Amino acid sequence: MPLDADPAQALPDAAAALSVTALDTPIGRLALHWRGARDAGALTRVVLAADDLEAPMAPPWLAAAFAVYFRDPGQAIDLPVRLAGTPFQQRVWQAIAAIPPAATRTYGELAAALGSSARAVGGACRANPCPLVVPCHRVVARHGLGGFAGDLDGRLLAIKRLLLAHEGQGPRLTP
Repeated sequence: MPLDADPAQALPDAAAALSVTALDTPIGRLALHWRGARDAGALTRVVLAADDLEAPMAPPWLAAAFAVYFRDPGQAIDLPVRLAGTPFQQRVWQAIAAIPPAATRTYGELAAALGSSARAVGGACRANPCPLVVPCHRVVARHGLGGFAGDLDGRLLAIKRLLLAHEGQGPRLTP
């Protein structure tokens, strides 16, 4: 999953119109925002819990990458992404992308590796525009689960629990 920090330089079609599509998954409907041709492109955003979204279904190249992950949690969601964020956020997202499936890192561990604070790492996690692809669900608190996409107690945190169980010793999700 290449992380492109500069959307203007990322792909020749950087000026392509934004497409928003829906994808039904074992954790609910996702909204996938991407730029590029119908048969290729780069994700710019993944919105979790988009159950009310009425949009065309995701094209096969997008749907297939998510289906692979939900069938086999040891496989990353291998898609190009174009992430808009600060240089610090980009560094945090690169570090998160390096966390393998079934592994976790604490906010503090990432902060120490990046020469930052756990709170700043948490802020970058919360700002991650492509959860699942940049697997911020693998970042946990020192004593507990932590949050997920800004949620400290709710549906998104339940999704984090499901994803961690899917990647670990818990029951597998079925597509």
